[in-house]
Amino acid sequence: MLRLSLGSRILIKCGFGIEFLHMNFDDKLKKIRLIAGEMMSCSAHDCDHVGRVYNLCLTLAKGKKVDLGVLEIAALFHDVGRENEHNDKTGKTDHAKVGALVAEKVLRDLGFDEEKIQHVKECILSHRFRGKIAPKSLEAKILFDADKLDTLGAIGIARSYVWVGKNNAKIYTDTDLDSYVCENIEGGVFGRIKDKSKHSPQIEFDLKFGNIKEKLFTKEAKKIAGERTKFYSDFLKRLKKEIEGKL
Repeated sequence: MLRLSLGSRILIKCGFGIEFLHMNFDDKLKKIRLIAGEMMSCSAHDCDHVGRVYNLCLTLAKGKKVDLGVLEIAALFHDVGRENEHNDKTGKTDHAKVGALVAEKVLRDLGFDEEKIQHVKECILSHRFRGKIAPKSLEAKILFDADKLDTLGAIGIARSYVWVGKNNAKIYTDTDLDSYVCENIEGGVFGRIKDKSKHSPQIEFDLKFGNIKEKLFTKEAKKIAGERTKFYSDFLKRLKKEIEGKL
């Protein structure tokens, strides 16, 4: 029996029999997909987001010497701690750390070797844009890139406004960025948002999304990011004109 908790809250409770140790990789991956899916409830970081990141990882990995098994598992587990982070009003919960802990417990119970477990954990721990751990392995860099690409383009815009609805945030905010960062961002530009209701997709784009391309590692991701960033930027320009009554 696997029982993983954060404080008083049970994150995951699964009963694994000895038969799981003899499952092939594909069957284990199906089990991992089910476990991860049960833990995903944050609407902007749900199973659909994980599926898109998973597919982008496979696309970015083409032609490269990577451990696809590690990459697939890390992609499935990378955001399982999102709901815990969202519900922690203190801002102390790091979803990447929660995800790494979940992955470690599940993979060990499924009989994965320690080297692969640690590799998966490295990928998950280093996938955050605002995180302090930089991705080192190629698999970790690909996961980082794939996750960031999902914040851009048409899907990035859609996800941004899902986030707005969930957090009662602003559709658009015309404000001085320097003042805003001082007042509502803890720890500098890439720090934690104090009051999410004061935030907006336009602020997030100016502070983060618009600069993502320069933070990516693979040339394929950079190319995709260039196209998606322009699409998002053009949308915000159009939105501003409509808000001002100019269109």
